[in-house]
Amino acid sequence: MYSHGSESLIKQAREIQESELQKFYSRLVKLLQGKEFGHETVDSLQRLHLILSASKYTRTLPPELQKRVLSLLSSPVEQLQVLSSAVLRETPPLSGQELNYNQENVSQLNSHAAALLLSQVCSNSYVVFTIRYYHETLLSKKLVDWLRYASITQGGGASSGGFFTGPRSRQPAPIAELDGTVSGDFFTVLCVGQGFTDDQWMNVYSFSMLRHWLLTYHSVSNDNTTADTDDRSEIDGSVVSMVSATSSSSRLLPPKERLREKAFQYCQRLIEQSDRKAHKRTDADLQKACLVEAVCILDCVCVEDASLVYRTFPCIKALFGRLSSDLSFARVMLPIAQFYLNHGEMAAVDCESVWNLVFGRFPAELFNDHFLAHELLRFLRLNLESLQLRVPQYTHSFPNLLKLLAWDSPAVVDDFVDLLPSLVTAGTAVELLHTLLDLPCLSATLVLQLRSSHPSEQNFPKSGRCLLSLDAFRNPSFRGLFLFLLRGEAGSGDTIDRLGTLHELLAEVADWPRVIQCAQTVPVLLHIFFNTVTTVADEKLLAHLVLVMLERSSLLLNIPKYIKEIHRVFSCHLLRLCKLHPSLVVDQSHELLEFAGATANVYSKEEIYTHVVWVLGEYLSVSCDSRCSVRLITSCFEALEAVLFEITSSAPPPGAVCPAPRVVTTLMSALAKLASRSHDLIPRVSLFLSKLRTVTRGGSVAWCSDEEDLVAIVTRGEELWSLLKAPGVAQSVLTPPPHVTTPQWHRDINVAMPLQLRALTNLTHSQ
Repeated sequence: MYSHGSESLIKQAREIQESELQKFYSRLVKLLQGKEFGHETVDSLQRLHLILSASKYTRTLPPELQKRVLSLLSSPVEQLQVLSSAVLRETPPLSGQELNYNQENVSQLNSHAAALLLSQVCSNSYVVFTIRYYHETLLSKKLVDWLRYASITQGGGASSGGFFTGPRSRQPAPIAELDGTVSGDFFTVLCVGQGFTDDQWMNVYSFSMLRHWLLTYHSVSNDNTTADTDDRSEIDGSVVSMVSATSSSSRLLPPKERLREKAFQYCQRLIEQSDRKAHKRTDADLQKACLVEAVCILDCVCVEDASLVYRTFPCIKALFGRLSSDLSFARVMLPIAQFYLNHGEMAAVDCESVWNLVFGRFPAELFNDHFLAHELLRFLRLNLESLQLRVPQYTHSFPNLLKLLAWDSPAVVDDFVDLLPSLVTAGTAVELLHTLLDLPCLSATLVLQLRSSHPSEQNFPKSGRCLLSLDAFRNPSFRGLFLFLLRGEAGSGDTIDRLGTLHELLAEVADWPRVIQCAQTVPVLLHIFFNTVTTVADEKLLAHLVLVMLERSSLLLNIPKYIKEIHRVFSCHLLRLCKLHPSLVVDQSHELLEFAGATANVYSKEEIYTHVVWVLGEYLSVSCDSRCSVRLITSCFEALEAVLFEITSSAPPPGAVCPAPRVVTTLMSALAKLASRSHDLIPRVSLFLSKLRTVTRGGSVAWCSDEEDLVAIVTRGEELWSLLKAPGVAQSVLTPPPHVTTPQWHRDINVAMPLQLRALTNLTHSQ
């Protein structure tokens, strides 16, 4: 928290009026026009920095002021260098502006100016900044100095001398490693001391910017460059190692290549330092963070220079072997996996153990680690194409990956919207569909697993009923059901036989917030699944999926809203599949008729039942499939006729509501369509429709409680009855030929419609 005085100053800086700000700018320009700068100038620059940094909006300085501040970078007074660098970092550079340093006045590029230049060219916000080759060369040289040749002694405050110890007798202490031993190599971010010198701070800063620099300027052209072999350190006050004077092979490298070499050495040293036992937990966390960055940088330099792959892989392989058994280093494993993915094929190394860890243990054991889930899913999205082509374990790992979604659906659903299409293949489609439908069960099972292994876990729902599901999870008789949900990879079976039993055991989880959130994401993912599967599946697989939809419509976890949404999704895509492949109706006619012939489905599965009936009436036709026989049409007619007669001749079963008018009218329409294709059936439909009209004349009926709905049903029945009086007309209306349902008169050159359209177009566009 800021002090009251500091908060007051920040508030004043944020609320400064534009007119007052312009006056302040003008006054500061006048101060900077002088030859000498006093305390007033320093105070004004400090105030300017406060104004710029306190605002959440980026402020643009007047051109004259910005040029004056820019000139202070070369001031002999270091305080002015620091202030000008800090001010310029808060503002975008002027269009076409660049720091005026070239290869002829390299010595002027002090640490603060170089740091500003590095921050500008590595920042995406400075799009207008023009970078020239000599700037790239200068910064590459400076980065080498800062990274490799920083002081190896501690900065101010390191002395422990007594009262009579004079300044000249105080010897600077050497830097130390995190385990307390004296460092025997060059300084890195993992070195410790009681104080740090300026070049050591620049070492830390350079390491933080190094990867961005390498990524940004990997593609910069070197067409007009010449190798500069003079690599003497020009950094003010830095200590150049004597080793550099004898490293002739390194000296002869161009600046960019030399930077890669020094970055390689720096990261190798960090990996070595990470094996030391840190005394503090914060230092151990720093080791992990530095390992992540070091491996990412090594990946960058190997992408730029493939010859480094063979030098780097032994180190990366050893690091993986050292850390792979410790899940606390899971975040470090992802950059290592990225390195294996990018370079494993070139180095001809076996990557299976890496993918078994990434797709196996991570989601299976760390599904509740939100940060790792984000990092893992980001890794998958960024490398989706490579994973599909080169990592066969990926597409079979969806049972494990979906645990991340089942645990924290709202946070990761967007990731799975992107990833799910890559998991849909002809070999995984059926099992993946079952797994998506069982996601709420998986969500509950993960909670039970966590509670079983961690009794003090706070995420477990507070309810006395929870003991029942927990006891079932621990019961050996039901262990196989839960183990199937917790399986790590696909291939052990599409689903299990005792789904109904599993849903009974998990009946109490229907009101758990985590389970409800998970259930809300399933319909979205199912839409993506069906939209994708039609592009990879043949008709045989699609027919299998139709059967799965019919079967699973009654085997869902008992969450009423969830069941209703799943039925809606099934209905939508059943129509779509049958429209794309009408022959599916004949292929699966037995199962479809069995579903449509069950009267109970009218009351419990209204949505999907209505669509199944419509599909039968629409596509069970010789025009859609030549295998459609009169016998098949008749058997379908009889099944639907029996259901329609039953629901319109008696009251609904106890506890059920009256059948929806849409179900009744769809059944009547389907019977009329089938009869129009087999005229022997027309008298039976006509008889039913006439009886329906007669029965409803007496007033209300038991199977329809709303008078308006009854009128609509009777009206539809009369329309169909009138059509069936003329069988030829009925067939044309109820089963129109394709050229009627999908007319293309505007394209057909054999009819007069195109000529008429062109004539009308000419008339409407004429002057």
